[in-house]
Amino acid sequence: MRFSHFLGTMILLVGLCGTASSSQARDTDHYQALKQFSQVLDLIEKNYVQEVDRTDLIHGAIEGMLNSIDPHSTYIDLDKFKMMQEEFQGEFGGIGIQIGVRDKRLTVIAPIEDTPADKAGLKAGDIILEINGVSALDISLEDAVSKIRGPKGEAVELTILHKESQAPEKVTIVRGTIPLVSVKFKELEPGYVHLRLTDFKANTTDDMHDKLREYSAKQELKGIVLDLRNNPGGLLNQAISVTDTFLRDGLIVYTQGRDPKSRKDEMASRQSTDVTCPVVVLINSGSASASEIVAGALQDRKRAILIGERTFGKGSVQTIMPLSDGSAVKLTIALYYTPNGRSIQAEGIDPDVELPFTLAAEDAVEPRDFREANLSKHLDNPNGDTVLDPEALEAKEALAKDNQLRIGLSMVKSLPRFMQLTN
Repeated sequence: MRFSHFLGTMILLVGLCGTASSSQARDTDHYQALKQFSQVLDLIEKNYVQEVDRTDLIHGAIEGMLNSIDPHSTYIDLDKFKMMQEEFQGEFGGIGIQIGVRDKRLTVIAPIEDTPADKAGLKAGDIILEINGVSALDISLEDAVSKIRGPKGEAVELTILHKESQAPEKVTIVRGTIPLVSVKFKELEPGYVHLRLTDFKANTTDDMHDKLREYSAKQELKGIVLDLRNNPGGLLNQAISVTDTFLRDGLIVYTQGRDPKSRKDEMASRQSTDVTCPVVVLINSGSASASEIVAGALQDRKRAILIGERTFGKGSVQTIMPLSDGSAVKLTIALYYTPNGRSIQAEGIDPDVELPFTLAAEDAVEPRDFREANLSKHLDNPNGDTVLDPEALEAKEALAKDNQLRIGLSMVKSLPRFMQLTN
């Protein structure tokens, strides 16, 4: 009776404003939908072959409702919510993989470097057909994550269809402890560094600044190859602060929700941590979400050259909304746009220089070019022999095996000359 009285009062008040009929119809539709839900709930509880828990039914209904909106909106129960918090704030047991839904199929966005998934050969674009023998068709992202994760030392079996394969393959992977190391730093040549961001965690920007500061204290920083390949994203604020490191002012990204007034601009500002040297960014189909914000901003602001392949195309923003029982709802609330107003949702970002990755042969570590140094009894350099230390040797091997990294280094070294030619 209380609900009927409240509804009638609302209709009366709206009627005084002259819009009673449309509002009444809308309220009636809402009431009928809730009534239908209540009827179905009652039918299940009274007639289902086994006794069911009402709380489980309600949670399942909420999950189904959110999953029907888009692949990224979902219900997160208490245990999964704790698991998500661990992912951004501490270590967790798993195989080290980022997954998403593409064309209604559970798809590998990117394996995290040096994790069990990476070592097992999983690649961006692989499709997960089964988890421990159970079909992954129509599984929610959170359910998939909870099934793949588990205690260190225990195995999980995945049935994988590789991107370029015709037949699925069963892969058994032993879970490990997945660390939150998201910044990897390596000198390629004196003054030129390979800055690899594997994802965007709470400490990514601080760790990146520490690495750059340590290097700059010892050596002039002449150029950066910023590697966002297979970076599946993460925290939006970290993508913004990483981008801000390479820009002194102007727009980085803006988000736009359903309400036209909800637009929010994120601007760069001049800081002591700003980096002004030439930058080349490496991207591929595993570069998603937050990494696309960085790449799109640096491309639009003409701050960097993008090399590689088109990115994943996740241009939506989700927020976590905690519920009273400790669970939460992850809801898509906006789309983000690059400084030039591009929405990359389901489109991705095209590189300035398209360059597919080619796998080098195992014996191709040393360059095949024939030079003076290859000649028998060649004269020694008067400056003495160059002896590579372990780090320099590792960088040389990485360059020999990675054509995109190799071209990225060549490009970042050439950028100052190109800029002179255009002036």
